[in-house]
Amino acid sequence: MLTLPNLLTLSRIVTVPLLVALLWPAEMGARWTTGYTLAFGLYCLMGVTDYFDGYLARAQGTVSKLGVFLDPIADKIMVGAVILMLAATRDIAGPHIIAAMVILLREIAVSGLREFLAGLQVSMPVSRLAKWKTTCQIVALGALILAGAVPHLVFVQTVGIVTLWAAAILTLMTGWDYLRVGIRHMD
Repeated sequence: MLTLPNLLTLSRIVTVPLLVALLWPAEMGARWTTGYTLAFGLYCLMGVTDYFDGYLARAQGTVSKLGVFLDPIADKIMVGAVILMLAATRDIAGPHIIAAMVILLREIAVSGLREFLAGLQVSMPVSRLAKWKTTCQIVALGALILAGAVPHLVFVQTVGIVTLWAAAILTLMTGWDYLRVGIRHMD
């Protein structure tokens, strides 16, 4: 149970409060670029551990039920916390909140759907399009955190917002795909 891949996954979950704490002063109206810089570095480190936990588990043949269970939870906790903080700090504001909400709602709905289908012993594998969605989400949130560290580089914020909307569109598409699978198994 305490394999390196599982420890990497657990480290992502444990690190989320620190990530939130680094962004917290901005929520109170203070523009703390140092906090954003540290948060961006931590976010990147969390992304690297996300890649390596899966890679190492497959390479070492140590894929575990705990890892399969925790990895998507760690991802959702991180994404949810970052979206909520970026909304609180107004780094995601105005109509862009809609894109953020689409992402959050889909994550919750698909988690519930996966849990329901697991009870029926129906597997719902991750699609290639869902991997692109995740990539857009990671880039969007990373760019939006980085934009707080380098507010003079406006294009970083633009990249974050554009990829946030791309992630939201892909989120709707993959959410619909998962819903279609789920509906087939509902009475």
